[in-house]
Amino acid sequence: MTDAQFAEQAPRPGSGLSVTAATTDGLRVLTLVGEIDHDTGKTLRHALDLSPTDPSRIVADLRQVTFMDSSGINIFLTAHHTATAAGGWLRLAAPTPAVLRTLQIVGIDEIIDCHPTLQDALSS
Repeated sequence: MTDAQFAEQAPRPGSGLSVTAATTDGLRVLTLVGEIDHDTGKTLRHALDLSPTDPSRIVADLRQVTFMDSSGINIFLTAHHTATAAGGWLRLAAPTPAVLRTLQIVGIDEIIDCHPTLQDALSS
């Protein structure tokens, strides 16, 4: 990732999830750290907040996500549908084994592009 244009939403103490966003080459890269669940869903929803007319291209880096429940699944599905309806996309990168298993159990990996590494997600 070169020439990152900005970073936003510093980690919030006690939130259970931190999100750092950067934009490079027209891609929005979200680096997620912590757990995605009912209590932290608002943080993820805010980071993925998309305009229905903005053709956002987003990569969510999941390397440091240790847990994800159905709240995360629903948030990612909503963001995926919003992005594709506007002509953009959402890709998930480098999910940990536990998170990947959750994605596979519910079939999200068949709906949203999942890549084994961040670099793969950025270059696809």
